[in-house]
Amino acid sequence: MKTTYRLLLTSLLVVALFFSSTLHAADMADGIIKIRSRHSVSETIDKLEAILKHKGMSVFKRVDHAAGAKKAGMDLRPTQLLIFGNPKVGTPLMLCSQTVALDLPQKALAYRDRDGQVWLSYNDPAYLARRHQIEGCDKPLQKVTKALARFAAVATR
Repeated sequence: MKTTYRLLLTSLLVVALFFSSTLHAADMADGIIKIRSRHSVSETIDKLEAILKHKGMSVFKRVDHAAGAKKAGMDLRPTQLLIFGNPKVGTPLMLCSQTVALDLPQKALAYRDRDGQVWLSYNDPAYLARRHQIEGCDKPLQKVTKALARFAAVATR
């Protein structure tokens, strides 16, 4: 009986580990970092915009997709995109691989999901590095990764 119980527990553990690693791999594969926000979509983007400007970043555009959908006669849960950047940060990445300019300036998306939870999402710099075959730019990539994480943390808490 003990052997059967151990075998069952071991099997369940293996299955759980398999599914958790599969889900984690799927999250990583899409190249999107998602952070739960404690605020509304507008408040999240307001907070993000404030910290970006405070840190000397340029905010190029704020896009309210829900407002655009409404003009088209459709309903969309609150969804706002913020486009921002800084040539001092983006240019070193473009010097390593000019195609990264397709994904720059940076974008952050705040949206409310079907369950009412607000999320702040942005492209994972590691994903962009793989996508654009950026090599030899570890320092600028680390700088971008840390800065985006800090900005997102401020905007969502």
